[in-house]
Amino acid sequence: MDRLENIETFVRVAQTQSFAEAARQMRVAKSVVTSRVKQLEDHVGAPLFHRSTRVVRLSDVGQAFLRDCTELVGRANDIMDQMRDARAGPTGTLRIHALTGFVLGHFATLLRAFQVNFPDIHLELIVSDAVVDPVKAGVDCALQIFPAASTELVSRSLFPVRRVFCATPEYLRTHGTPESPRDLHKHTLGLYSGYPTRDRWTFHHAGEQVTMYMSAALLTNSVHLLREYAMEHAGVVCLPTLVAGDSILRGDLQVVLPEHQLSSFSLSAVYAGTSRNAFKLRLFIEHLTAAFTRVPPWDAAMIDRGLLPEALIADA
Repeated sequence: MDRLENIETFVRVAQTQSFAEAARQMRVAKSVVTSRVKQLEDHVGAPLFHRSTRVVRLSDVGQAFLRDCTELVGRANDIMDQMRDARAGPTGTLRIHALTGFVLGHFATLLRAFQVNFPDIHLELIVSDAVVDPVKAGVDCALQIFPAASTELVSRSLFPVRRVFCATPEYLRTHGTPESPRDLHKHTLGLYSGYPTRDRWTFHHAGEQVTMYMSAALLTNSVHLLREYAMEHAGVVCLPTLVAGDSILRGDLQVVLPEHQLSSFSLSAVYAGTSRNAFKLRLFIEHLTAAFTRVPPWDAAMIDRGLLPEALIADA
C-alpha cells in the first residue's frame, strides 16, 4: 500500500470533515478515499474517524496523529514540487479565491507579471466576498481580511486595508459635513456587511476612542456598489481605500472625518500547510508580497496629498 498517499487522504478527510468532499478535491471516487482510510486504519490498528450519516469526526487516535501527518504531507508535497520544478520549471494549476474589492482595479497587472515569469502555471481565480475555508472550498489559497478559520491554516499578511467614510462634494453641500462621528447618525449611510466587527464602529482621535453602533440605509456585501451609491450623491458610505482611492484623488469623493480614523484590517493569504501545490503557491505569495510595501500605493498617494494620516491603527 502507498502509505504516504493514504496519509494524505486521511489528512484531507480530516480537514474537510467529509469523505465525499475529500474525494472531489483529490479527483478520485469516494470508494477510493474510503479504501485508503481503511488501509491506514488497518495498519494503525485503530479507527481514525467516528462516522455517522451526518458527521465525520476524528477519533482520539486520529486526533493524536493529525498534526504530524499534516506536516509530513506538506513537506512531501513541497519536496516533490521542487524536484519536478528543478527539472522543467513550475507547472500546473493554482486555484485562488480573492475578494472582489481587491481584484477589481488592482490585480490584473500582478497576474500578468506573475504569468510572464511563470508561463506554465495556470491560474483559476474565484472572485467573491464570501468567507471561505480554502481546504473545504478546494482552493490553494484565499485572499481575505478575515482571520484563518482554524489553527490548521497558515495566514500570511500582505498589506493593510484602511477604511474611510466619504461622500460626494455635492451631497455634503446639500446635507452638511459631519464634524464628529455621532453626526453620522443624521445622514443616509451605506455600509459594508462583511467586516469582522459587524455593525460596531470604533473611531480613534487624539488618543481617544468613540465606539458606535450604526444602522445603514444600504447594507451590502459589495464595496463597489457602495462606491456607485455614493457617486449618485445618495449618502455617506464607508469604503476601503483600495476601492475609493482613485475617486478621492480625482475629487469625485471627499473623505469625511479624516482625523477620526477607523482601525485597519490586514489582507492576508490564507492556505493549508498541506497544499499539493506548496512550491507554486509560495512563488505566487512571494510575488504578491514583493509588489506591496508597508504602505500600498493607493494609500501612499493619499498620504502625500494630506488626505490620509500616515499613522496606521491596526484592528484590535
